Amino acid sequence: MNSNPVTSDRKTHIRKIAQKLFRKKGYTATTMREIAEDVGIKAASLYNHFKKKEEILEDICFDLARQFFQAIERVKKMEVSATETLKEAIKAHVIVVVTDLDASAVFLHEWRSLDKDNLQEFKAQRKRYEQDFYKIIEKGIETGEFKKVDVHFFCRGLFSAMNWLYDWYRPDGKLPPEKIAEQLFMLLFEGLKLED
Repeated sequence: MNSNPVTSDRKTHIRKIAQKLFRKKGYTATTMREIAEDVGIKAASLYNHFKKKEEILEDICFDLARQFFQAIERVKKMEVSATETLKEAIKAHVIVVVTDLDASAVFLHEWRSLDKDNLQEFKAQRKRYEQDFYKIIEKGIETGEFKKVDVHFFCRGLFSAMNWLYDWYRPDGKLPPEKIAEQLFMLLFEGLKLED
């Protein structure tokens, strides 16, 4: 791990520029030369921080994955009902997505460009993360909090709703992330809860 703060700051800056370009143009259409130009350095200097373009994509994708796992692990430690767990899991996911919209857009759409080994690991991590949500729904069904639903179908809809936030969320909008998560939960929970 590089402990030089100047180098670390430069690397972070490069990643910020790169993820903006990846989001705007797509990973494949973006060149290292373009990234270097936007950073304000020569292309050769860029390679001192990232050996190849895919290293930047890998850094973005696995860093976001780590953030999602950290968020869901905090939720899993809570000793609350399945209903509250689902509410907190949605909130945790929403906050990760909206904290860095460029990184989220890249994470959600450009991961297919990872090399074979990284792609395999990324898919495995994504599956593990999704399974945490499946388990929450399954627990709610088992405890009688939720009606019986197709868990996979429900979670696909849930992830679609949460993940598209990067496209329409605005930091200066009228709803903060916590309120968006609350609205998403209410909208989806109506389809899960048992009839009174």
